[in-house]
Amino acid sequence: MKHGADAALVAQLARLTDQISTVIVGKRPQIEDCIACLLAGGHLLIEDVPGVGKTTLAHALAVSLGLDFRRVQFTADMMPSDLVGVSVFERSREQFVFHPGPVFAQVLLADEINRAGPKTQSALLEAMEEHQVTVENETRALPAPFFVIATQNPTDQLGTYPLPESQLDRFLMCITLGYPDRGSERALLAGADRRAVIDRLSPVMTPAELQAAQRSVLAVHAGDALLDYLQTLIAATRSGQWFTEGLSPRAGIAVLRAAKAHALMDRRDYVAPDDVQAVLVQTAAHRLVPVPGAGRGAAEQVLAMVKSIAVQ
Repeated sequence: MKHGADAALVAQLARLTDQISTVIVGKRPQIEDCIACLLAGGHLLIEDVPGVGKTTLAHALAVSLGLDFRRVQFTADMMPSDLVGVSVFERSREQFVFHPGPVFAQVLLADEINRAGPKTQSALLEAMEEHQVTVENETRALPAPFFVIATQNPTDQLGTYPLPESQLDRFLMCITLGYPDRGSERALLAGADRRAVIDRLSPVMTPAELQAAQRSVLAVHAGDALLDYLQTLIAATRSGQWFTEGLSPRAGIAVLRAAKAHALMDRRDYVAPDDVQAVLVQTAAHRLVPVPGAGRGAAEQVLAMVKSIAVQ
């Protein structure tokens, strides 16, 4: 072990990663990012074309953790009440009875979130930030743990609405699965149906063990030198040279939380610069707007350069 990280917990997390890797073949780094995001108590946005395994990843994660899973297909005519629920008058009781929507799940897959209108997109804001929703002036707590995995089609596809910055900022990480390599795709073509594989999975951790793991992430140590390094990175994004606006303090906290989760999964109870480097693009790129003329994908490219500058 490396400096006291819990051996049993690290072994559980390794088994969790291994099990999901039997379903999502050839995407171990992305699976590790997904688990790190959950451990850090954040939410995940996956931007990719349809059919690369986004839904399958969310379902496999929920089953492997024994969590209640719901999937919502966002559409242009979807209303906020379709997500959070609605009260319906029941004559047998002679009163209004609240019927909870799919947001009352431990793992919520918001599929193709940018196909819904802005009002429905914003209905997720309170749930993601406060772990509660307000329906008809009554606040209702969501189950714990609560993890949103939202999928987003590229914004240049027809029928999509770009997510506003306030919504993007609620996602701790944004990743892309991408197409599988030739060997992994061959395994998918020759193997069993992914739904059948998921049906055979057993939980690797209980919800209580997951919550304990999330508390362990908070206990991972970040020394003064590490915080100096992180602040140097944040300051570089605010220079005005590459981005119209730099990372906010909340974004800096998100990078640190993700780095702590990465350190724990790497069997350490302290954060190293390598952990920050490993999660920076996933936690920062979707929060940054490149200067005009930088082009698509510029945030990821510039962040890679910023990391090298900060190391020097």
